[in-house]
Amino acid sequence: MSRLLVRPTPPDEEGRVIRVTPESAGWDHVGFSVHRLDTGRHTGFCEPDRETCIVVLSGTVTVEAGQERYEGIGERDSVFEDRSPGAVYIPRNLEARITASTAAAIALCSAPARHGGSARRIPCEKISRETRGEGTNLRHVRAILPETEPAENLLIYEVITPGGHWSSYPPHKHDTDRIPEESALEETYYHLLNPEQGFAFQRVYTDDRSIDETMTVEHGDCVLVPRGYHPVGAPHGYELYYLNVMAGPKRSWIFRNDPAHEWILEPQAQRR
Repeated sequence: MSRLLVRPTPPDEEGRVIRVTPESAGWDHVGFSVHRLDTGRHTGFCEPDRETCIVVLSGTVTVEAGQERYEGIGERDSVFEDRSPGAVYIPRNLEARITASTAAAIALCSAPARHGGSARRIPCEKISRETRGEGTNLRHVRAILPETEPAENLLIYEVITPGGHWSSYPPHKHDTDRIPEESALEETYYHLLNPEQGFAFQRVYTDDRSIDETMTVEHGDCVLVPRGYHPVGAPHGYELYYLNVMAGPKRSWIFRNDPAHEWILEPQAQRR
């Protein structure tokens, strides 16, 4: 199996089915886990040196953090519904407890942080939604924690790629700390498919091909992108969802397209 591909495991005592830490990934910033909780079950955490964003993939939960209590977080049964997720931001060194009001799947997305503060609910209406691209490069994006929203290091997005379409395409990368030309960000892709028996493809490769891996991803898989370009393709008949978590030394998403494929963005008339 690819060293960049993390497969789901049976739920542990915390309901965790995916776990990525900086130590397990061999990098410095992004932490990511997915938990599946039956009704009434709970999980919790307190990260002394990390900020965390709770993203409710499906179901409904109650989040208690410090003096705050947020009920009814999450309003969808599936990530493929045309609605934004429920989300709660938790600063460093704040104890949080998540209790499932219904059967729920949640993602915990974390990155290093130096400052404290208060927890906050991210209202669905603040999560912008847009359609990007055209033709078979069209996809639908939900910005959960973009640069315009307060956080120390985390950047988080959801993307729905229709069957037969491509995402993160033309291939782009963000692995060099050279702002304003490019920023250095680690990234995870958490994949889900509709119907669940489907599959998709993701390639991760660098200019010098020191990394060059093409992976078949299935429902519940997570792909690590330590550096390099990372396009994704969804076969005909299967919608692909992925949750992106990015973090790096600076909270800025500036990418560079692969020069070999950037011509795809030219207007049709200029391609002739």
